Amino acid sequence: MRFRLRKPRELARTLVDAARRDREEVAEYLELNPEEWVALVDSSPSDAADVLEELREEDAADLLARLSPEDAADVLEEIAPELAAELVENVPLANLTAALAAMPDEAAADLISELDDETSEDVLSLIDDTTEAAVRNLMDYPPDAAGGLMTTDIASLPVGLTTGEAVERIRQLDELYDDLSYVYVVDEDQRLVGVVPFRQLMFKRPGAALGDVMVENPVAVGPLTDREEVAAVCQQYHLLGVPVVDDQSRLLGMVTNDAVIEAIQDEATEDFAAAVGAGVGENVYTNVTHSFRMRSPWLVLNLGLAFVVAFVIERQTGIISEEPVLAALMPVVALLGGNSGNQSLAVMIRSLASDDVPSAQVPGILIRQTGVGILNGALLALFSGAMTLGLLTIDIFGSTENHVGVAVTIAVALFVNLTIASLAGAGIPLLLRKLGQDPALASAIFLTLLTDTVGFGGFLFIASILL
Repeated sequence: MRFRLRKPRELARTLVDAARRDREEVAEYLELNPEEWVALVDSSPSDAADVLEELREEDAADLLARLSPEDAADVLEEIAPELAAELVENVPLANLTAALAAMPDEAAADLISELDDETSEDVLSLIDDTTEAAVRNLMDYPPDAAGGLMTTDIASLPVGLTTGEAVERIRQLDELYDDLSYVYVVDEDQRLVGVVPFRQLMFKRPGAALGDVMVENPVAVGPLTDREEVAAVCQQYHLLGVPVVDDQSRLLGMVTNDAVIEAIQDEATEDFAAAVGAGVGENVYTNVTHSFRMRSPWLVLNLGLAFVVAFVIERQTGIISEEPVLAALMPVVALLGGNSGNQSLAVMIRSLASDDVPSAQVPGILIRQTGVGILNGALLALFSGAMTLGLLTIDIFGSTENHVGVAVTIAVALFVNLTIASLAGAGIPLLLRKLGQDPALASAIFLTLLTDTVGFGGFLFIASILL
């Protein structure tokens, strides 16, 4: 098969589609046409990364080894560190080290931290001392904190310059840095004192002091500031990036807008995983034993809570013996209650993640979510009652003499469970936040306990009263 196309990007899309059908064929094609592979990397490293991700690790490693260190670095930057670590396992150590040395320090630190301990130490021992020190320093910071997200490739100017000198320095800096969204001003001790506003700089006389033009005391964060707070700062002050300073206000780096967006995405997926008891920070490339250790405690807790539900049901087995049809209808109440609660839970966790739930608004929010549960409960109560009555009348659910009583029972139980579930879905994350815990932490597990207990136990209790 021939893949030759005029545009490298078109070639990339074709190769990705073809690799999903026959990745060996694509690997062979690129091996026989190395000039097209190099052209694709030069044109669009992100598209080249998409192709690599579809190939076997051995073939991906071979293609990476054929690239210059700079080109290999560009491609590896476009791949998630967890997956990149898998792909470079078979890359010769010398090639890998050269590529990592060509990467920005923060990108190299992210990738090296995903390698096994032996390989990471080998790589760090082979790169130059300055890069090694910078990478090790970045690896010391938590990956979900500003220090773990920041880039150290930032542009800065000394405070004593004139505006004319500053303009000339910025021209020189443009050749060294890819991102000049912000140029910071530092004193002789590297303490952050301001940020350069380009517009005012251009219109000031060349002899004016830079200190008179700069914006003093810019918003900054510490290296241990959580990524949620970093994102909130950027959103609140409409920043394209935020400087990171130590406890002496010395400039350490900057969290770029791209890093902030990625952090927000990671936080959202982390909240989703935490809500269902999966490991925080876990992904599909996480080591099996590590995933096991993160998930198993919550599954054990879930098992214990399931026995609580079983105990509640066991206390009401008498009514099931009298009306066996109730056993078929019980899951309906629990299922719909769980779905309703999870809807409120998702809305609440999303709002908490974007910091849209001030404490003063909590009562009103809970009232609104309860109101949604009441309306949905009333609607489903009518539908469920009518459906149950109709199905019992035509003997779909077996025989019972009290058609109306069973229909009313499921209607009342659904109304109660959906109302409680909506309130609980909104209230559980708020309660966890009040206790100083992550609002998403296993919220779905506790919600399921409540909706199942009310769904099964409440349904049988109402049946024991009405039937």
